[in-house]
Amino acid sequence: MTPISKETAEHYKWGEDCDGWFLVNEADRSVIHERMPPGTAEVKHYHVKAKQFFFMLAGTATMELNGQMLELGPGQGVAVEPGVPHQIRNDSEADTEFLVISNPATKGDRITV
Repeated sequence: MTPISKETAEHYKWGEDCDGWFLVNEADRSVIHERMPPGTAEVKHYHVKAKQFFFMLAGTATMELNGQMLELGPGQGVAVEPGVPHQIRNDSEADTEFLVISNPATKGDRITV
């Protein structure tokens, strides 16, 4: 077994120049380290089966959960239940980095709102 990090994990690009690194990528769970530059946002969506937990590592983000706005800073997180529309945004002037933990993984389980 070897340690995993952003440097060794599978990398992908999403949205407007955002980055993701699969720290764990299994059918029953995923852990993704994500980076969002200033002024970027995910599209509003929900998952049918997946439960998710977003945990901030650096910077700040705005999370919209079912119409409610939450400001999240380093060391803070929020759980998102299946069926709850959500969107994360970086309204700040600096990069934000966070973990997204999903159970099960979200592949094929995303509905755009």
